[in-house]
Amino acid sequence: MNAKTVLPAVGMTAVSMVLTLAVVVMWLGTAMPWPVALVVGLGIDGGWLATLAYERRLAAQGDHSTPVTAVGWSFGLIATSVLIAHALTEESAGAWLAVAWLPVAAKALWLVHGLWERTALTGEALDAIQGIQQEARDEAAVARARLRAEASTEETRLTAVTQAGARVAHVQARTADTLSRAWSTLESAREGEDTGRALTSVTTRVTPGVTPRWELPVWGPTEPVSAFALESAGALTDDALDALVDQIRHSETPALSYREMAIRFRTAGHSASEVRLRAAWKRVAA
Repeated sequence: MNAKTVLPAVGMTAVSMVLTLAVVVMWLGTAMPWPVALVVGLGIDGGWLATLAYERRLAAQGDHSTPVTAVGWSFGLIATSVLIAHALTEESAGAWLAVAWLPVAAKALWLVHGLWERTALTGEALDAIQGIQQEARDEAAVARARLRAEASTEETRLTAVTQAGARVAHVQARTADTLSRAWSTLESAREGEDTGRALTSVTTRVTPGVTPRWELPVWGPTEPVSAFALESAGALTDDALDALVDQIRHSETPALSYREMAIRFRTAGHSASEVRLRAAWKRVAA
């Protein structure tokens, strides 16, 4: 794994050292004997190699020295400066400037290699990390699947509830329509003239004094009256019943309806037949 970073760094270092030595010998060889120029070139490359070797030794020990690093970068900058200065004195300056960055690039590659070594992990650690990541991905996938399943189930439940509610509403609507038609039929029969004459001819013979007019049943909540209340409450006269009905009717503003009055009448423990109670209501409300 280290070869991925150390080989480019070694190759770049070798190329930059050869290039620096050649440039120093060619450039300074015209102004001084070439052995002296060779010594200068080897001195630059030797100083660079010495600081690089010491940096690698410290890195192997897990240590680091800022002065040594600064010296190493100084040698790299010197080599780059020599290449740039030589390029500026040549006719084809662009070609020489194109390779003047090689010493700095080699130093940067060694820096990358050092970072690689400080962050490198063993195979066991990498396997453990991959296992943890895979476990996290599996848990996330299971959680997403669970959420999708719960959402689908909730959608199905809401659809079923909505359909059931629609069916209940439909049944209630049909029942209400049927009751409304039945009530209309009863009302028509009650209001008909022939019905009144028929009932008069029957009721006068059976029970004299009973009104021939029959009443519709009352729809509404009813509460049973205890036996004690029925026994203790005596039969009310028509006047007392009228006064009691009128009092209950005007107990609130606006006046109560017959159904509300009847409920409060029964709740108070009073006893009277539906026929007498409705007749008293009509007398009071007239």
